[in-house]
Amino acid sequence: MPVNKTSSKAPPGRVRIIGGKWRGRKLPIMSYPELRPTPDRVRETLFNWLQPVIEGAVCLDLFAGTGVLGFEALSRGARRVVMVEQDSKFAGRLEQQRKHLETDDVEIIHAEALEWLKRTSESFDLVFLDPPFRKNLIPPSCEMLLNRRHLHPHSRVYIESEPGVCGSVVLTNKFRIFRQSHAGQVEYSLLECGQQAE
Repeated sequence: MPVNKTSSKAPPGRVRIIGGKWRGRKLPIMSYPELRPTPDRVRETLFNWLQPVIEGAVCLDLFAGTGVLGFEALSRGARRVVMVEQDSKFAGRLEQQRKHLETDDVEIIHAEALEWLKRTSESFDLVFLDPPFRKNLIPPSCEMLLNRRHLHPHSRVYIESEPGVCGSVVLTNKFRIFRQSHAGQVEYSLLECGQQAE
């Protein structure tokens, strides 16, 4: 997850769901420097962008980490969320959060993200990509999402990264930028597939 993010209003060690049926619920997170959840103001902007399409969506949180993007999506009306997390500690905490929220609409998968994409045949309406910075994980993830038909013509992909990553993805994989903004050193973008995923 990205560096230099603005902290949310929740106490350290917790993230707050900011909209929908679980609005105000605080989820405990593990205190590790690599876990940097998307801050409240960025999530609010993102889900304003997604408001017309989030209801009933099937979502993939490919580098789940704290799971805050996936749980926020469910809170706001997504039908199902698949969370993929490589670290066993974080995957275990995601399962605890799922039980805390008493939902069966989340599938927690402990696996390496790109390897899992090779194995699954499922397609998604919305994909969240918020991996650790400077690991070059976003371009191959986008390429695999398209080439292995995990997206359909109306799917959208959210990217949170250091500046400049989204532009290279658009040029290489022929996505379209639907919305884009910045928060400090973080660039966040919502991409559309258009007809490229047919």
